[in-house]
Amino acid sequence: MRLVHLSDLHLGFRQYQRLTPTGINQREADVAATVSRAVAQIIECAPDLIVVGGDVFHTVRPSNPAILHAFRTFSALRDRLPDTPVVMVAGNHDAPRTSETGCILRLFREIGVYVADAKAELFTFAGRSLAVLAVPDVPGIDRPPFVPPEGFDHTVLLLHGEIAGMLPAHAAPADRAAIEIDPAELHAEQWSYVALGHYHVYREVATRAYYSGSLDYTSSNPWGELREEREQRIPGKGFIEHDLVSGAHRFHPVAPSRPLLDLEPIDASGMGAAEVDSALRARVDSAIGGIDDRVVRVTVRNIARHIVRELSHDALREYRRRATHFHLDARRPEVLARRGKGEGAPGRRATLPELVAERLNERPLPPGVDREALVSLGLRYLQQAEDAAMAALPVLEG
Repeated sequence: MRLVHLSDLHLGFRQYQRLTPTGINQREADVAATVSRAVAQIIECAPDLIVVGGDVFHTVRPSNPAILHAFRTFSALRDRLPDTPVVMVAGNHDAPRTSETGCILRLFREIGVYVADAKAELFTFAGRSLAVLAVPDVPGIDRPPFVPPEGFDHTVLLLHGEIAGMLPAHAAPADRAAIEIDPAELHAEQWSYVALGHYHVYREVATRAYYSGSLDYTSSNPWGELREEREQRIPGKGFIEHDLVSGAHRFHPVAPSRPLLDLEPIDASGMGAAEVDSALRARVDSAIGGIDDRVVRVTVRNIARHIVRELSHDALREYRRRATHFHLDARRPEVLARRGKGEGAPGRRATLPELVAERLNERPLPPGVDREALVSLGLRYLQQAEDAAMAALPVLEG
């Protein structure tokens, strides 16, 4: 009895301003193509059960192209594997915030997909002696005890949520957080398998309990995911194949449609603009596979704001033209970053602009947000607020 576990498809995900020749956001098209490749691989696996751990769409109100692509994709899966049940739960990106709004995932019931979108549901398949308890991520849901039902040879718990204490700092949510579950609540050792959705990196959290990870880089911090995948020697994104009888377990990588490239960081301490330009050029020219049509980041540490302004705009425009997206992550000198924390000039308190700049420099940013531009905008707004406050003061005569 083999199952396939996939999650976090995030169809309809949009990022950057590049469009395809047909006018679709390039990253949206990339994610759709990745999902299609994953489904083709799943069909080749021909499993006995497919479970989808939520966040099928990136938003509660996905675009028409995203809905159409998803419908065609799951229809192909049902047509090619007609005897394989497909069970799906809603994730925090799928589930509406109000009960009056219907969940888009109900559409898939029309093609024979078993969907839990508003409450926990137990789906049973007597001919396979199989039961799947599917628990969606819905605000205020009445969550049942995670205990397998009796009378079945194979039991699967499928849920979307955050296992407390399991996610690293870089995975901090940028939107409504998923439901949080204590690891002991899972009773993982009692289930044949526990299929989790929400976290975007493949990870084992308990005995036979896994996050499959996402199928593409669709989180607010893909660079943190890349780092974790390198450190854990995980071969990127993909889905899980697991045998409920033998326990045989395999992670199937799925190649992303558009690779992400995190270039070697630059320490700009003591460098002028020309030296930083030269270092940037060296990083770009030595990139394996080049930067063309890729999502690229280069981090430059210890670089003063005036040096960033003096960098070659022609070179940066070239990099941005060649790459699908080129992100220069400029970070100010560490000695300035430490001011306001009791270090730096003795007896000197950090000014309000320095504190604002410090917080903005330390804040994790979504891909595509230029840190230097964000800091500059924040300081400009602060100055405007101070100017407005001064203008409102009464004029003293005397």
